[in-house]
Amino acid sequence: MPTFVFDDAILASSFNRPNRMGFMLESLADLDSELKNLGARLILRRGNWVDEILKLAHRAKANAIYIAEDVSRLSRQRLDKLEAAANTVGVEVIRQSGITVIPAGAVAPPDSDHYKVFTPYYRRWQEIPWRPIASTPKSITPVVGLKSLPLPKLSALCSGTTSPEVILGGETQARKRLNAWTKKDLANYSDRHDDLPGDATSRISPYLHFGCLSSLEVATKLRARAGGEAFVRQICWRDFYAQILAARPDAGWSDFKDRGDRWNQDSEAFAAWVAGRTGFPVVDAGMRQLVREGFMHNRARMVVASFLTKDLYQDWRKGAAHFLDWLVDGDLANNNLNWQWNAGTGTDTNPHRIFNPTRQGNRFDAQGDYVRRYVEELAEVEGGLAQDPDPETRARVGYPLPIVDHQVAIAEYKEMRATPQPPS
Repeated sequence: MPTFVFDDAILASSFNRPNRMGFMLESLADLDSELKNLGARLILRRGNWVDEILKLAHRAKANAIYIAEDVSRLSRQRLDKLEAAANTVGVEVIRQSGITVIPAGAVAPPDSDHYKVFTPYYRRWQEIPWRPIASTPKSITPVVGLKSLPLPKLSALCSGTTSPEVILGGETQARKRLNAWTKKDLANYSDRHDDLPGDATSRISPYLHFGCLSSLEVATKLRARAGGEAFVRQICWRDFYAQILAARPDAGWSDFKDRGDRWNQDSEAFAAWVAGRTGFPVVDAGMRQLVREGFMHNRARMVVASFLTKDLYQDWRKGAAHFLDWLVDGDLANNNLNWQWNAGTGTDTNPHRIFNPTRQGNRFDAQGDYVRRYVEELAEVEGGLAQDPDPETRARVGYPLPIVDHQVAIAEYKEMRATPQPPS
């Protein structure tokens, strides 16, 4: 009995944003269509997540509930509540590792319950056997007599503006995208994944986040293909962050490594970063791509995160929250722990890793095509000049001067990090 419950707790939270909710509704519609082809349908409910699942289990006379285990604190707490309540009525809850290639906690170093550094985790992740890919059933016997809500409209669940060029949800779209990308770009992934204008990345992260694609299936099928090793390594990063959040649920919003930061509170600088008006073209292009598409190229994500936390020396949590407002693939473990990696409070062994925005633009968008695509003021600026227009050009097209001097800002950042605030 395939079931989805719109959890009132999540609907009332800041995590409920229109890009993700719209994508999820499209994915649920696609899932329901596929289930009908197998003779069943998707049962939809809304309310208290635990209560609604138990009601359905009772009415269906179910003896077991199967569920993909997540790693966020909310997901684990509500699953624990479901299991405790189900046990009192003789219903077994069977947890399955559906969102990762290997279960969080499946491997650990001798002295800890989780890996804190990626490289040794990646070695162990490759060594252990992966579970087999589950096959799609040929048919599903429906449970008769159960009522289902109609699929709600986005406006009934979430307020706010959807990105105009947001990706379409659903497994059907996911497989089309993955198959086309595999044929066209997988073989050259290692060489081209940082190419900003070429955009040779798979863009399947939203489908992995929502379970439209299985990370296990993707990794298993692509690891032996030309270019597959580099791509599957990126899938391993998802598992790496999942096992950290499972072991350290506080790391979603608290420093994994406290650096004693005294973050800058300049609201005007933060507003310029949010609006894509920092005067650094590659930073502004990334921020505008985020709002236009609900997506940002991974190289741009690193550049804009470094700029906020190092050049502007602002709290990574503000940047992570803004990303979660817009990203379709917004995932607590991957988003927030990647932000910590960039801020120097996370798992990176080099806490002072700095991305020079102009140098990054010149290296990964040498002809300025990515900048021109998203920063309309610079659309007519030719070639690499778009990466650092002169003051006269900026004034003529209405594009701002840089809000900070990169070298000065980084010197100030290093001074602040050298004199950390004592623990409270």
